[in-house]
Amino acid sequence: MASIPLDSTVGFLLQNLEEFIKYNANLIGGAEDGFKSLSQELGFLKSCLQKCMENCSDDSILESLADNVRNLVHEAEDAIETYIVLASKQRGRTWTKKALNVVDHTMEIRNLAKKIKSISSKVEEFYKNKLQFIASQTPPRTPERGIRKPPIDDIVVGLEDETEKLIELLTEGTEQLEVISIVGMLGLGKTTIAKKVFNHPTIEYHFSIRTFVEVSQDYRKNEMFLKILRTFTRITDEMRSMSDDDLAILIRQNLKKRQYLIVLDDVWTTQAWDDLKDDFPNSGVGSRILITTREKPVAEYARKKIDPHFLRFLNPEESRELLRRKVFGENTCPTDLEEHEAPILQRCGGLPLSIVVVAGVLTNNRYEVRWWKKVAEGVENCSRTAELQIDYVINLSFNNLPYRVKPCFLYLGVFREDFEIPVRTLLQLWVSEGFIPPSNGNRSLEDVAEDYLEDMVDRSLVMVLGRRSNGQLKAIRIHDTLRDFCKNHGRKESLFREIRTLEQATNSSGSTSFDNDRRHCVNSYVLDYVKHQPAGKHVRSLLTFAKEELNLPVEYHTSFIPKTCELLRVLEVRKIRLSRFPSQVFNLYLLKYIAITCDLKILPKEISNLWNLQTLIVNTSAPSLDIKADLWKIARLRHLDTNVSTSLLAKTKADSSININIQTISALSPVSCQKEVFERAPMLKKLGICGKLVPIMEGNAASNLFGSLQKLEFLENLKLLNTDTTAKLLVLPNESNFPSNLTKLTLLNTKLDWKYMSTLGKLKKLEVLKLKENAFEGTSWTTENGGFQRLKVLHIGSTDLTVWKASASHFPKLTHLFLRHCIKLEKIPSGLADIPTLKLMDLYCNDKSVALSARELQRAKLQVLAQDKNAKDSVFKLSIYPPEL
Repeated sequence: MASIPLDSTVGFLLQNLEEFIKYNANLIGGAEDGFKSLSQELGFLKSCLQKCMENCSDDSILESLADNVRNLVHEAEDAIETYIVLASKQRGRTWTKKALNVVDHTMEIRNLAKKIKSISSKVEEFYKNKLQFIASQTPPRTPERGIRKPPIDDIVVGLEDETEKLIELLTEGTEQLEVISIVGMLGLGKTTIAKKVFNHPTIEYHFSIRTFVEVSQDYRKNEMFLKILRTFTRITDEMRSMSDDDLAILIRQNLKKRQYLIVLDDVWTTQAWDDLKDDFPNSGVGSRILITTREKPVAEYARKKIDPHFLRFLNPEESRELLRRKVFGENTCPTDLEEHEAPILQRCGGLPLSIVVVAGVLTNNRYEVRWWKKVAEGVENCSRTAELQIDYVINLSFNNLPYRVKPCFLYLGVFREDFEIPVRTLLQLWVSEGFIPPSNGNRSLEDVAEDYLEDMVDRSLVMVLGRRSNGQLKAIRIHDTLRDFCKNHGRKESLFREIRTLEQATNSSGSTSFDNDRRHCVNSYVLDYVKHQPAGKHVRSLLTFAKEELNLPVEYHTSFIPKTCELLRVLEVRKIRLSRFPSQVFNLYLLKYIAITCDLKILPKEISNLWNLQTLIVNTSAPSLDIKADLWKIARLRHLDTNVSTSLLAKTKADSSININIQTISALSPVSCQKEVFERAPMLKKLGICGKLVPIMEGNAASNLFGSLQKLEFLENLKLLNTDTTAKLLVLPNESNFPSNLTKLTLLNTKLDWKYMSTLGKLKKLEVLKLKENAFEGTSWTTENGGFQRLKVLHIGSTDLTVWKASASHFPKLTHLFLRHCIKLEKIPSGLADIPTLKLMDLYCNDKSVALSARELQRAKLQVLAQDKNAKDSVFKLSIYPPEL
């Protein structure tokens, strides 16, 4: 099957056309017939293209077809979006400028309208002559079918002997600092076993400080040092601005006389080791450094006395268990599939990555004999050479993806190596890039996008780094080998280009090598890219996920965005700090997504000219942000994310329009908490109120605020963040005044009396309650009966609480309990051990007595689980930091 998502490419364009006609009828003018004609012809093209993809078995034909269709679609896209930009410019001009430019502008518009009609004719000719012939002449192929399985994250099987050996090397032997290296080829599971060892209870107990650091090829000492320091202290802005040498001194000071374990994952060169080795003190207390590397010379170079540990391949039994658990969720396989299981495993050769990726392919039709036989035959034809084997199974898995999911998967290649990808950001980018089709039901685009990502998880194409309290994905990562696949195919299909060399970054903008680029991701040499602007005229997205934040010199501000990027849709540049908001942005009429870091107090009103905008993310160093633009006029705006208290226009004389698309306002200022604001965002799902809360949460003001919030029937997530640390809230409104569908509530610095926890306990749908620093104050909390019936996650931050009385009946569905800096708390209520659903208790920097009571609770909990025959698969984990408590 061809690897090109052909129908998706056309589908994106059709979707954009439909949106364009819907939202911008006033811009189409005399070219309306041309647009509608092109839309109809592309509809015919898509229909026939689908038949080709379902029936054609000749990959060479489909490859050729892909090039033709892609070029045609891109030509149409360029013509349409150039028309939009020109029409938008004309609309934004003053009367005088319009009069002066009307002739030239009219001619440009007419020429583009003619081009659109010409493209429509090409589409019709291509459809009639080529696609119909291919669809009628080629034999059918087996259609795809899919069955979702429950996600199973972080499956680790086998290698128990390897794990025990490594634990022994780390915990026994000399008291002097030692270096242990895990050496193995690509895909053998070096990182997996290193994490397994790192999280083993013996290791957690043995080392007072543990840190896991990804080094990789493009490592940055500053970033690694900060990650190590984050293990035992809070990172400040002053520390972020320190030199590498000063950070190294801090590390040596904090590690001195401490028994620590530092894991350096994926070390490529001896130079990398030389850059780091002197920063880890040898205090004679049994500290260890664990390295993973593909290179034997690196391991030999770094070792002191202990020889490198060469990781073995999985044996047949381990291979079988890994495959079965990935496919079926347990170590079983239907009898009629076992004969096909054997040749698949034989060809995988005990290589975990191959097994995992093949398992992702089998999952799609995991109980169908014909499918297993087909996969087995494909793997049989694969070379035994490991790298070719891996390449084959990745292609097999990619080809088996639904067409709509393919570009989303390839897009993962825009993120830099070893990057922890925030799922929220990823989903917003997919939506803005046009990868996600509208849902037929009431589901949001983000919900559909998350389904795509869960599909990739099911197929073992991405690694889950964390889930939210409600089970939704929070962060993911992609294996380096899969990332290389995404990069290579993404470049081949003109989906994106990664700028990773100085030569690429300084290439002139006139270079033909960049002319077909649709997206640029600049993860290195960012300043050189900005300085030389090597952007092609078709670039739609400019993204950077560099390791270090870059302060852009003032002289580059006017040329920050290449002039050739008039058709830009996505601008993700949070890693570049600007001293002011770039005025060039206001002329990028197609922008759907902006994520920017900028030193500003006021966001200009011109931002409302960006009628296409869906996501606006602004990070600023100012204490507050005032948005002068009438954001409610941006009808397609979905997310407003800011890092400080943000003021919005409530209602203007000229307009009081309602935005039915906006879902997120992350940090609304108290002064903007007006009835008119909430009435203009009736579909709001996530709201943060940030600032001096006391004035709006007392007396009539509180009645007005919660009266408005109560009407937000879709609001699920509410944050109340008080920035005035000298004030305290004296009262909470009655539970009936809270939004009816509220499932998550976060409080910060509200300093409420613990008696008001009874009010929160009566919120019928509340599942997550986060009490951050000083949310409540007082020495005693007695939990009342009948409350918190659906609560799953309870987080208690810094507080003066001393005595907490509670039983299992007060939290019948609690799964996670987090206690942070509760230094005065005497103990955890022992009755919590009887909560059948409790899976995790995480303690961070509390009193030693709390740690002792937690261990008593753990023993009681494990006894209950051991006696309950129905709880054989239940788990309970206790995490205590620092371990010596």
